[in-house]
Amino acid sequence: MVLEKVGNALKSGVRKISNAIFLDKTLIDSIIKDIQRSLIEADVNIDLVFELSQKIKKVAYDEDIKGIDKKEQLIKLIHDEILALLGNKKEIKFSGKTKILFLGLYGSGKTTSISKIGFYYSKRGHKVALLGLDTQRPAAMDQLEQMAKKANIACFTDKKEKDPIKIIKKYEKDISKFDLILIDTAGRDGLNKELIKEIEKIDKSIKPDYRILVMPADVGQTAKTQTEEFKKALSIDGVVITRMDGTSKAGGALTACAETKSPVFFIGVGEQIHEIESFDPESFISRLLGMGDLNSLIEKVRSATDEKQQKRIEDRLKEGKFTLMDLYGQLEQMNKIGSMDKLLGMIPGLSSAKIPKEALAKQESKMTHWKSAISSMTAEEIDNPEIFEKQTSRIQRVAKGSGTTTTEIRELIKQYKMLKEMINMQSGLQEGNIDKRTMQKMAKKFKGKIKL
Repeated sequence: MVLEKVGNALKSGVRKISNAIFLDKTLIDSIIKDIQRSLIEADVNIDLVFELSQKIKKVAYDEDIKGIDKKEQLIKLIHDEILALLGNKKEIKFSGKTKILFLGLYGSGKTTSISKIGFYYSKRGHKVALLGLDTQRPAAMDQLEQMAKKANIACFTDKKEKDPIKIIKKYEKDISKFDLILIDTAGRDGLNKELIKEIEKIDKSIKPDYRILVMPADVGQTAKTQTEEFKKALSIDGVVITRMDGTSKAGGALTACAETKSPVFFIGVGEQIHEIESFDPESFISRLLGMGDLNSLIEKVRSATDEKQQKRIEDRLKEGKFTLMDLYGQLEQMNKIGSMDKLLGMIPGLSSAKIPKEALAKQESKMTHWKSAISSMTAEEIDNPEIFEKQTSRIQRVAKGSGTTTTEIRELIKQYKMLKEMINMQSGLQEGNIDKRTMQKMAKKFKGKIKL
């Protein structure tokens, strides 16, 4: 999880305060040291860490606040102060056609982020187009086209033209058909006069509704300097922080943006096209404190779900049809949402559960093996898995072809049969064809046996 050490320190601190009979100086100092250490390791500015520590001490040592009130005030203070470090939530406001200009230095993840954000909004009903104006980096146009194809959204580029203004004029009519246009621009090693001049020309020509700076989380506190420089030169509206999942400096980048009053619109949390989240500080804190984050989980499901495929499966289930290919489709959807570790962290109640990572990894591995096995089957076997019970030699063939074991294939078929039987019973239940006694038998039969 992002900022795992900070989250662990905060959860531990809140737990110690809640369970303490007396809030003595030794306990408070211990909690403060843990929080300080984790925030400094996350590259949060030392002055901000010191300020937070002093505020905690002030409430903890206040003799006028007694018992439960002091505990509640301390927990609320920790929550509110960490929230203040992260700034306020800000979202893109749509009015008619919205144009967003993306800025950033080399290697910031700008092109990838534009495609992810395009995918994010296309899943929410917007007609999205990408416009490539990075004429400096040789592979920029190719990368934008490839990512757009993966996101299944429109993309306009011209690999021969070196003047961004001419590209804008060339595609002016084309992009007018879309309600959201995301514009990729060139980067540099640093914010120099040449880059500023080019972006100012683009800005004047395209008149964007938003100017968003993209930068990687691993810049840490340097994010403050970057945002200040870009703000001074080009008047940015906010930030996208990439690579949040791969650095210990994420805290520095987030708090630096809040310091410069540069709201964070999105954070990149993985390499896949759907692995981007709108940044909500309140939800982020909930996750850090182990309270879960259902809103982000719903957003992930929405981004990863193929609505047409889901509708097809639902229709088939209503008809009482369920094959291994349908099961494969469900496994694919689950894989797109993210790792089980990430998902559990978003579910209230389970986010703080101590489930061994080895167990989660084992379950993910099992599902990967099942997908490989289904891919190695014939169309007949996928549509009629019962054939494996009649011709067991097929099990050995599939296991060998998919790099799995015969035990795994048998387990897959067993789980499939149970699911199919449950689906058939559910259909009968909806039609009113199952009595109370049958329902009781069903509950007893399947209790604890479905292991998906």
